[in-house]
Amino acid sequence: MPVQKGKNDIAWEQLFARYDILRKIDKDGQFIISADQIREYREPRLMAKFDHRINLPQVFAQNGLSILPISRGDYMISHFEAYHLFDKEEPVPIRASLPAHLESLDPGNIPSEAIAVNCALASGILADFLGENRLAATVSGRMTSDCFDFKIRHTRTGCNIPVAVDHAQIEIDAAYEGTHSLTLMEAKRDVSEDFLIRQLYYPFRVWSSRVHKPVRPVFLVYSNGIFSLYEYAFSDPSHYNSLQLVRHRNYTLEDTAITRVDLERLLQDLPCNPEPEIPFPQADSIKRVINLCELLLSGSLSREEITQRYAFDARQTNYYTDAGRYLGLIERTQQQRQTQYHLTEVGRRIMRLPYRRRQLGICGQILQHAVFRRALCLTLKAGSVPDRSRIVSIMKQSNLFHIGQDSTYLRRASTVCGWTHWMYELMDPAT
Repeated sequence: MPVQKGKNDIAWEQLFARYDILRKIDKDGQFIISADQIREYREPRLMAKFDHRINLPQVFAQNGLSILPISRGDYMISHFEAYHLFDKEEPVPIRASLPAHLESLDPGNIPSEAIAVNCALASGILADFLGENRLAATVSGRMTSDCFDFKIRHTRTGCNIPVAVDHAQIEIDAAYEGTHSLTLMEAKRDVSEDFLIRQLYYPFRVWSSRVHKPVRPVFLVYSNGIFSLYEYAFSDPSHYNSLQLVRHRNYTLEDTAITRVDLERLLQDLPCNPEPEIPFPQADSIKRVINLCELLLSGSLSREEITQRYAFDARQTNYYTDAGRYLGLIERTQQQRQTQYHLTEVGRRIMRLPYRRRQLGICGQILQHAVFRRALCLTLKAGSVPDRSRIVSIMKQSNLFHIGQDSTYLRRASTVCGWTHWMYELMDPAT
C-alpha cells in the first residue's frame, strides 16, 4: 500500500525539480541551497532539520542524500554520511536518587529534555558519568559558530568531501564545565536507531577552539524511566565521521527490580482475551511503542505530527500506532478530516505509574493475547525465546486477525520475538 507523502516530501520534490538538484549534484558533487529558496515552499526550520536518517524526505532517502547547514542562510546537499548508529548494548541501569529536599523534580514525571537534564544533574548522574564532582552550567542555548572546515565521508565512493562552515547557527541543549573538562550535551526523549552527528560535531568544533580544556560531546536519551548517556570523542577533529564511543551507561531514579515471580503471577492472574479486529503488530521494538505512548501522554498528535516529531517514517507511524491500539494503550479518532491519536484511559493510567509498575502494566496488556502468553511461557521454561518457526506455529493456532499468507506470519513473528525478549529481559537475573 503506497504511503501518503508528507508536506516536506512534496515541497522538496518541487525544489529538486525547479533547481534541477539531482543533475547538479551528479555534475558538481553538491548543491548549495539558500534558506530563501527553501522558504518559497515551506519554512526552512521545518524543511532542513532531520534528526534521524529515517526523517529524511523521500527524494533524499531514495537518492542517498543528506543536508547540512553551512552558514546562517545556506545548506549543502550531497551524498555524505551525516548520521551515526547508537550502540545497541543495554547496560544494566545504575540506581541514583534525587536529594530529599527537592520538591519540584519528580522522577515519575519527566516531561521534557530540559527536566531530564536537570534530574540527571541534581541526582549526581552526570557527576558519576563524567567523573567530575563540581559541575557548573555554562554555554547552552542557540549561538552562531565560528568559521571552520571539515571533511565528511561520501556515501558512494568512501572518499572525503570538504565542507566549509561560515557562522552557522548551532544549539546546545546543556553545557557543564568541571575542573577538568567542558561537556556539551544533546538531549532527546525519543528512542531511535541513529542520530545526526552535526548535533555533537558543530558545537564540539566551536568550543574546542575557545577553551583549553578537553571538550566532551555527550548524548543523553531519556525514555521510560531510563537515562541513557553516551560519550563520544572525535579521533580526528577535522573529520566529521571520526567519532568513537568512549562510554555508555544507563541510570534510573526508580525501582527497576522485576522478578520471575512477577511475570508468572501475571500469567496466572490475567485473562486471555479474544483477538481484537486490529492488524496484528508489525512493530518489533516495544520500547518504541512505550516511547510513543510517553509522547502522547502530553496530548494527542496527528499521524503527520508523529512522523515529523519522532524517528519514524510514515509507514512506521502506522505500524507503531496500530501496535499501541492492539495493546489497548492508544486510540484514534477523526477530527476535521485528520486522524488523531491519543492515549486510552488504560494507557494514561499505565504511563503515569512508577517504572516497575508501568513495566508490569505493559506486560499485562501484552499477555492478554494468547500468542504472547504462550511465547513467554515457553521462554521462561527454556531460558530463551522460541525460534521463528515455533512462533509462527503458535500464531497460526491463535486466531489472529487478518493474517493469511505464510510470509505475513513470518514478518509478524519478529514482533512476537521482540516483545517476548523484552519481557524476559526485564527480569532481574538473580531471580
